[in-house]
Amino acid sequence: MEAVKPYKKNFDYSYTLGAFPTFELLKARPEQVRAVYVHSTFTDRQALAQLCGAGHIPLLEGDRLIARLSEKENCFVVGVFEKYECVLEASLPHVVLVNPGNMGNLGTIIRTLTGFGIYDLAIIAPGADSFNPKTVRSSMGALFRIRHRYFESFAEYRRQYPKHELFTFMLDGERTLEAGSCPKPELFSLVFGNEAAGLDASFHNEGTSVFIPQTKDVDSLNLTIAVGIGAYLFMQGRIS
Repeated sequence: MEAVKPYKKNFDYSYTLGAFPTFELLKARPEQVRAVYVHSTFTDRQALAQLCGAGHIPLLEGDRLIARLSEKENCFVVGVFEKYECVLEASLPHVVLVNPGNMGNLGTIIRTLTGFGIYDLAIIAPGADSFNPKTVRSSMGALFRIRHRYFESFAEYRRQYPKHELFTFMLDGERTLEAGSCPKPELFSLVFGNEAAGLDASFHNEGTSVFIPQTKDVDSLNLTIAVGIGAYLFMQGRIS
């Protein structure tokens, strides 16, 4: 094993910080795992050893490495994995994030989508790094349960998935999104802008623009909340 260094985006590997996301990594994508490092005080070593043994994955002592990589004192396990590419499933619903800027938000959105049964995420570049350990940790390992892919532009995404009915979430959307009248198309993409600027006016020409009703006491909803509301309403009756 080569030395594991503090993360940089151009690395061909990343790592999970903490036991829970590492267990999720081992269960969902064992073929990507290079090694798992465990702290000498970690108590659930048997379960970790079983998963590593099943995948022929090195399980190594890592007190000094964990202290170097993690800013949190309660981190006892680190899983090192190879970065990978995904292809979105053309026959299932998508969420599209246009230039998301915050890695913590991205991870939380990934976890939320997994909880509501949406497993395909398109990210329009530039966007937050999905493999950054901060994203991985905030997703609580849900990153390894979904398919995600970066696109250079929204037009590139649209060319590849022309059959999805588009719903763009905008403060001046033409249609108010309500639980009792939420559209229920079989194949759809929910499109959201970034945390600061949302979607620009050109997205009024892309499918149906929708608006989540809110009071006048806030200028907009947090992106993670908006995605959660949209995913829940559109997936009602489909979650299993």
